[in-house]
Amino acid sequence: MSVRNIVTLGNETLRKKSKPVVDFDESLGTLLDDMKQTMIEKNGMGISAVQVGVLRRALIAEKEDGDFLEVINPTILETKGKVKKSEGCLSVPGFYTEVERPEYVKIEAYDRHGNKFEYETEGYFARCICHEIDHLNGILFVDLTKAGQEYKKKKGVQ
Repeated sequence: MSVRNIVTLGNETLRKKSKPVVDFDESLGTLLDDMKQTMIEKNGMGISAVQVGVLRRALIAEKEDGDFLEVINPTILETKGKVKKSEGCLSVPGFYTEVERPEYVKIEAYDRHGNKFEYETEGYFARCICHEIDHLNGILFVDLTKAGQEYKKKKGVQ
């Protein structure tokens, strides 16, 4: 496992929509292992492949019990509720703002071996999953609030 460089705000890669994973092979396993190691090393709670410069629909998030969920080619099936809480991001170091996210989310996705599964969660972990799926679509949490818009303007980035 290797620690990869984190792509940060201002890098156009973060604004691109990630492509679906089609090969569930050893290189995907290496990417996921490296993403996990990078997330742990950088004290993150979740990370998407785009954040390490790879435009593939893959993410990893740490559950509240300390276990990790690997998610490939996720589709949101259902959301419920809305909660506004503070968020940060490895790709926007040092900036935090309140973002409204669903209280509950149900997704369909694949594991590293290509096995399809459904997963549902609420609270903190629902927020984390939605944040990382946004990354796969070229959306950053700073895009979702007035404070985030002001931060981007101050930094001179989109």
